[in-house]
Amino acid sequence: MGHDISQQAAIKEAADRLLEAYATHRPADPIRTLIGASDIGAAYEVQQWIIASRVEAGAAVVGRKIGITSEAVMRQVGVDQPDFGVLLDEMQYADGEVIPYDSLLQPRAEVEVAFVLDADIESDCDRDALRSAVAYASPAIEIVDSRVRDWDITIADTVADNASSGAFVLGNARLTLDEFEPKAVTMSLIGDGEELSSGVGAACLGDPLNALAWLAATALDLGSPLRAGDIILSGALGPLAPINPGQTLTATITSLGTVTAKFSQGGTE
Repeated sequence: MGHDISQQAAIKEAADRLLEAYATHRPADPIRTLIGASDIGAAYEVQQWIIASRVEAGAAVVGRKIGITSEAVMRQVGVDQPDFGVLLDEMQYADGEVIPYDSLLQPRAEVEVAFVLDADIESDCDRDALRSAVAYASPAIEIVDSRVRDWDITIADTVADNASSGAFVLGNARLTLDEFEPKAVTMSLIGDGEELSSGVGAACLGDPLNALAWLAATALDLGSPLRAGDIILSGALGPLAPINPGQTLTATITSLGTVTAKFSQGGTE
């Protein structure tokens, strides 16, 4: 991408820093100290290094996730614009399946709409074409996580760290966009009998479909368009919630129903 040798070296060092955090299970220093706090292009190059390494190790790409889509999350993490990451099969868990808590570093939960595509999006398209590319939607819990110590992140840090992705769970419901409107849903996340987060579809860039449109255009600009079969996580409908060992979280999204994420007690390593 036209970087000089020193910047390419910084990008490689940033990727190595994050890969070491994956391997050692210890959070790393911020990536911005290497690539700068606002160089989003360099950050996406670091992300590509990370994904290529994990794919080489046997993971498969299954979709994308959109991050930083709600004002509540923007305030919580101190980042003021959307980003995206890549979903891998090793991140996905079935509804109610136990997620090993020790596989995570600094996990938080957010509730989202998951779109599954049945058509490629290879050109700029209008809203009708975008809707027609969606096969169905499901309720989802995303477990966001950070390899950067203490969630001390800027936009460059989170983008480089695959948009702070950790794991995700899809519910079993499958509704077409003729059966519900994503922007009209309401959401509640319950853990240990307490409501941990609540929100609405309109909190996600005004409409989760706006987030999908942003991702489709951004992916196209970067030369990696969305493909049929991709799972797309819309971004949060409300604030992030902390996750504790042994916890069970159940999210309810109107129309789409429920999705449950269970976590082991941890401390087994």
